[in-house]
Amino acid sequence: MRKSGAQKGKGKIKEVAGKATGDTRLEAEGKTDQMAAKAREGIERVHESARRAREETERGTS
Repeated sequence: MRKSGAQKGKGKIKEVAGKATGDTRLEAEGKTDQMAAKAREGIERVHESARRAREETERGTS
């Protein structure tokens, strides 16, 4: 989850910078980056759950 964490942090920085400077485009870009990071985290969780389920299934059938 390191990539998503970095992306989330980058997004927060952009959002705050956009708010501070009145740059609504930068603020929106930051929020978009944060939402993309949350989506990536969700995908990573699903992937990890599937991997664990596969491993458990393989152990059970061996």
